[in-house]
Parts: sequence; structure tokens; C-alpha cells
Amino acid sequence: MDFQVPADLQAVQRRVAGFVRAEVLPAEEALGDGIESDEALEAIASLRSAARAAGLWNPHLPEEWGGMGLGPLGMALVSQECGASGLASLALNAMAPDEGNMHLLLHAGTPDQRERYLRPLADAEARSCFAMTEKAAGADPAGITTMARRDGSGWVLDGEKWFITGAAGAAFAIVVARTDPDAKPRDAYSLFIVDADLPGWNVLREVPVMGTHLAGGHCEVAIEGCRVEATSMLGGVGDGYKLAQARLGPARLAHCMRWVGVAQRALDMASAYSLRRETFGEPLARRQTIQNWFADSAIELYASRLMVLHAAYLLEKGVEARQEVSMAKVYVSEALGRIVDRAIQVHGALGYSGDLPLERFYRDARAARIYDGPSEVHRMVIARNLLKVAMEGNGTKRATGDPT
Repeated sequence: MDFQVPADLQAVQRRVAGFVRAEVLPAEEALGDGIESDEALEAIASLRSAARAAGLWNPHLPEEWGGMGLGPLGMALVSQECGASGLASLALNAMAPDEGNMHLLLHAGTPDQRERYLRPLADAEARSCFAMTEKAAGADPAGITTMARRDGSGWVLDGEKWFITGAAGAAFAIVVARTDPDAKPRDAYSLFIVDADLPGWNVLREVPVMGTHLAGGHCEVAIEGCRVEATSMLGGVGDGYKLAQARLGPARLAHCMRWVGVAQRALDMASAYSLRRETFGEPLARRQTIQNWFADSAIELYASRLMVLHAAYLLEKGVEARQEVSMAKVYVSEALGRIVDRAIQVHGALGYSGDLPLERFYRDARAARIYDGPSEVHRMVIARNLLKVAMEGNGTKRATGDPT
């Protein structure tokens, strides 16, 4: 078994790490607590110009779309470096929800849809959103009630969507709607591309949240008699569940990749501080409790990194990896919270203050266990898959990341 990262991907990872150190972190420091302000949009535009100049634009897209052509493994390495700052993935134009929508359009879009919707996303000339979640249908897509009914040559959509990331100011949405109320859940839904200026698409408000507020927010949306043409359907009738899952699996892993980067930065900050901060005549780094915290964080980062890279490797090889992605999503999201929490404790009141980004990391980390499937639902799915394998009578190794 070869754990060596290919030389070309190592080179890309080093270039991204250098870009983050030289361009992104200084920009973040200059913004201070203005990372959620209008000044941040100007900083992102400047960083995007720098990323283009550095040849780091659209790492997830094929070269014919102005990208670097990286697969899941390469993106795992890139996103871990980008996780050091919330500005980094935005700078490279590889941030949710647009990154996932670009993948979806590339995979399922017609040539006309790609040119009309993928092109402006690839050029960072527009933003988009993915409208799936509803108040009564969060982690359970079978509960989606938004309906699409045929109307002549098109469709009319009615329903409500909740906590739709990036909806405010988005040029278009990819909407999950029920097209056959009598079909089984996996065949009942379809995807529609809805232009934001169409009558009936109404962004009601940005929902206040405890985490970082970035462009577009997390929104409540009302869809009222919104008519779209038949050419607005993405994929075929009844393909919505299949395509949504194809989008969400890699998207969950992308979050994990970035969380590893956040956790690594938090540990780096804590360890550096412990070496220079003295209490009772000696550095914090000499305290056994602090050392134990660092050891636990290092162990969790090691496990997180290997889980993410293994799941990315499976995706790159075209191997079914839903179990591995779910396990990574649960473990890394929870490890992130513990590692950031320890880093704040090491810094004391300074870590709790807004003078460092740790308190922002902490607020953002709390959401990691909720979005793209809460930990409890992923645990349910993991256990269900394990028991299904167990019922075959050959043990459970196949459901625990062992390919044999």
C-alpha cells in the first residue's frame, strides 16, 4: 500500500500553502473583525486576482473551464490548506455552495445550461445557491413538500425553503422539488434551475446565525407560482434524489477537508502561544495538562486527515464511499470542535476575545455537526450499513473502512 502523495499534487499543495501564508492570512489580519463587512468583498476580489495570477484558480474544474483539473484527492490536499482561513477557498473560487453547484452542472447540465450557468460561476461573475432544505425536511429529504407541477411546456413550483446558503443576491438557485407525489422517495424529486429574477422566487430574509456571516447569508425562501421552462430541469424527471446525493457526498467531504485546515491552524496557534506564555515561572508548554491536550489534538488531526484522504482516494477511484464519507463527516466535525475548544482554553481570555480568530472558529465549528447531515443522522446511516453487512454473516469489516 502506497501512502505517498503524488509529486504533482505535493507541488500543488505547497503552492496553495504558500499562497495562503503570503496573501490570504495577511488579508485576514488586515480585516480583523471586518471579515463579515463590505471590506471583505473587496479583499476577496483582490485575492481572486492574485489566485488567477498564481495559477490557482478553480482547482476543482477541468482545464477547459479555466480550472486546474484536480480530482477528489487533489482537492482534499488543497482544501486542507484553504481551511486555515475562511477567505482562502473563496479566493480560489472553490467554496460552497458554488463549488458543489459547479460540479453538479458539469455532471448533469446540458451544453446550454453549462454555458448559461456554469460559465458565470467559473468566472466568479455570479453566485448561486442549492435550495433543498425545508423547515420540516432537513436531514430527511423524503419530507420535502415543495411541488413542481407541469404547466404546458414548463413547470410551476410552489413551496418553501429554509436556511438556503447564499440565496440573498444569488443569480440562480438549483431547487429540489417533488414532481411525482405518488412515487417512492428516491424517484419523486427533480432538480430545477431557477433564475432569481423570476416572479415567484422570493428571498424573505437572511436567518441570523451565531457563526460567520458571508455574502448571501442563510435564507428563508418562499416559492409561489414560480414558472420555469422545461429546459430548466437539471437531469431528468425523477433524478433529483440521485443527483442531490451525488452532489452532497463530495460536498460533505469538502467541508471535512477545510475543517482539518481550521483545526490545524488552531493547534498551531495554541502550541506557539504555549511556548512563549509563562505562568508561575515556566512556559505553559511545560504543563502536563497542556501537553495532554496537544497530544489529543494531534491524534485527532492524524485520524481526521487519514479519513479524509482515504475517502477522497475512494471517490477518485470511482469506488462507493458513502459509508466512509459519513464516518469522516461525523468524526472530523466533532474533532474540530474539541481541538478549537482546547486552543481557546490554552489562550485563556485572549482566546475568548475577538483579538484572535479562535472565537470565530469556535462559533463556526458548532454548525459543523448540523449542516450537510447532523451527526445523529450520519450515525444512524453508518449503523444501518454496518448491520446490513453483519446480516450477511461475514462480520462487519466491510462497513468499517476495511476493503477486504
